Amino acid sequence: MSDADVVVVGAGILGLAVAREVLRRRPDARLTVLERHTEVGSEQTGRNSGVIHAGIYYAPGSLKARLCVEGARDLYAYCEDRGIAHARCGKVIVALHPDELPALDELERRGRANGVPGLRRVGGEELRELEPEAAGVAALHSPHTGVVDFAAVARAYAEDVRAAGGEVVLGRAVRAVQERGAEVIVEHAHGATVARSVVACAGSFSDRLAQTSGAPADPRVVPFRGAYLKLRPERRHLVRSLIYPVPDPRLPFLGVHFTRHIDGEVSLGPTALLEPRLRSLAWPGTWRMARRWWRTGIAELRYAASTRAYAAEAARYVPALRSDDVQPAFKGVRAQALGHNGALLDDFVFSPQGRILHVRNAPSPAATSSLAIARHIVDRLS
Repeated sequence: MSDADVVVVGAGILGLAVAREVLRRRPDARLTVLERHTEVGSEQTGRNSGVIHAGIYYAPGSLKARLCVEGARDLYAYCEDRGIAHARCGKVIVALHPDELPALDELERRGRANGVPGLRRVGGEELRELEPEAAGVAALHSPHTGVVDFAAVARAYAEDVRAAGGEVVLGRAVRAVQERGAEVIVEHAHGATVARSVVACAGSFSDRLAQTSGAPADPRVVPFRGAYLKLRPERRHLVRSLIYPVPDPRLPFLGVHFTRHIDGEVSLGPTALLEPRLRSLAWPGTWRMARRWWRTGIAELRYAASTRAYAAEAARYVPALRSDDVQPAFKGVRAQALGHNGALLDDFVFSPQGRILHVRNAPSPAATSSLAIARHIVDRLS
């Protein structure tokens, strides 16, 4: 057995941000980060669109709304300070038809209530000035939305943790966390670590780890997989920045969108398919969700099965796009909390239990919000 003041489970961008914040406040703390993979940021952190969100979509007053706006501001400053490549390239959220304008109005209301900087409404002509190949009758333009390689940010956080005297131990899968009196026993692949407090940022494993400490089974994490396509190099000129659809506000997914990345590559995606794991299928909430959203599920299956259908959906926003302009890119992953009642949890969920704090739901925009979330968690830990 080894000892630590604080153990953080998970070396994704959020776990490393928490570890970094603990050591900023308590430089003398003995802190250990335990990660089951052999690299930091191997799961959600490194398998997403890489978008620094501005805070438009989220219900005013929610944790996502507050922590995203704060987190984006702090992340830009951090990248500047550490010399991490990033770009405030801007984003347009496009309404294709007049019947989407009420939803666009609601997004504008939310964005302004959340304090999103620079947000403005544009008509069809100004949209074409921003994105010459885009179709649409109106759009929201967010000039402070940007892109970054979140895996690079996670590696920088890990460097900060080590420089401050913390440990980042890789290849060390945590099996259970259990509070015993004034201590927490963290059982892992090489024995156990005794800690004064634990923060579990375990992603797709978070619900199972929470249950080992006696927390409720609800909500359960169900993993979604997403396929991305990318434009062939000679067709990248079709997209200048980021082009997004008006999303369905009832779902925590933003739809198939175009993203111009730091290296100039342009991706399309992602799809959102529930990964068929036995644990997910055994959860009653999965079937309740499926009964409600089966039409959406069929559409996602169609896009996943047919590049032509996928490209045709994207071409609604960029009509010059052809199916032979795209090729397969990478696979995304999202750990999404799902309630027993079939509801997909929309906000962040942090669940304290004695000396253990479990992160039960932290999908997008958690990477954008990582520094702000870390402050929020360490405030609660203190």
